[in-house]
Amino acid sequence: MNKQTDTIKQSSYRFTLLLLTVFILVSCEPFSSHPAIQTEKPLITGATLLEIPETTAVSWPALPATFETTLLNPLDIPNTYVDETCRYLKNKWNPANAEPGTVVMIVMFGKIQAGPVTNPNGINVWDFMKTMQELKFQGFEAITMKQFLFFIERNIIIPPRSVLIIQDGNYEEEYFNKNFRVYWENWGWPVVNGWQSDFETPENLWRENINMEYEGWVDHQAHGVMPDTKLSDESSKTVIARELQGSLDAFAGQYGKTPIAFIWPTGGFGLRPVTAARLLGYQLGFTANSRGPVMYNWIPLADKFDPERPDSVPEVQINDPLMTLPRYSSDQAYNAIDQVRAIGNEASAYAQANKEIEHEYYEIVCSETFGRMPTP
Repeated sequence: MNKQTDTIKQSSYRFTLLLLTVFILVSCEPFSSHPAIQTEKPLITGATLLEIPETTAVSWPALPATFETTLLNPLDIPNTYVDETCRYLKNKWNPANAEPGTVVMIVMFGKIQAGPVTNPNGINVWDFMKTMQELKFQGFEAITMKQFLFFIERNIIIPPRSVLIIQDGNYEEEYFNKNFRVYWENWGWPVVNGWQSDFETPENLWRENINMEYEGWVDHQAHGVMPDTKLSDESSKTVIARELQGSLDAFAGQYGKTPIAFIWPTGGFGLRPVTAARLLGYQLGFTANSRGPVMYNWIPLADKFDPERPDSVPEVQINDPLMTLPRYSSDQAYNAIDQVRAIGNEASAYAQANKEIEHEYYEIVCSETFGRMPTP
């Protein structure tokens, strides 16, 4: 019995000595205070040293590249603007939102004339009517500026083929009644008016446009103040403030509202004007560049000059796609309708082909923070 006790004591002594030795060795190792590079220590259980297993790396599928199409000019590259991938995917695939491939064609009409076109960027009334009929025939529906903003920001549901119709310039009520009211009454199509808040605007012209604004089918948005002003990075602070703040002041005083969009007069813009517009609260800006249609988190822009289109100022360096949106002009719209429809179809097919991968990515990476993907 005493011999067995001695054996146990000796074993206990050797075990204690082993623990003490390991403790001393571990204590003498250099210690890094940075948790990212601190050396991992073995665990000790009894007299056995257990190595900590390597952490298994979490892997997730690679997301597909941004949709591209050969139907755009090679120098017009699709740009994204939603920084959070998880938020983008949730908005994209939420069944309560617009379907992937939903496309918006932005068209800005110049003066609609019954006879020969004498106004720059104008259009003959028959060509205008043909364009409107073709849009309807190919399944397009007109949307408001607010609908466009909510779509471009959050992908709210709008018609899969949408058109944002902008009338350039100040016109009397008769002009709008003659050219646009029939589409409002028959199809429910609103029109956006790029209104220039000229100091010399006659009071009766203000009054007629205020009536149409309150009626709800003509939505006025800012288009500067002084005629023929072209903003750029060379424009003075005074001129930039006059055009941007002057529009806000005039809209508040006459229309009783704050415009959400600034339609760059004569298409001129730059980093300084865009920055100022953002600081003043504008949420959208439209250039005179014809790059193509837009989709949620997909806006075609250029990063260098195109010698074949010298008037199209590159927008990428501005780094604000929502303030440098492209649009089609009066003479381009009709021939572009088929192309816009085709781009939407291509984008829809591309999205469906990658749906499973994007859903898998969202489930692994995003669901814990952003919640499960909504289901129908």
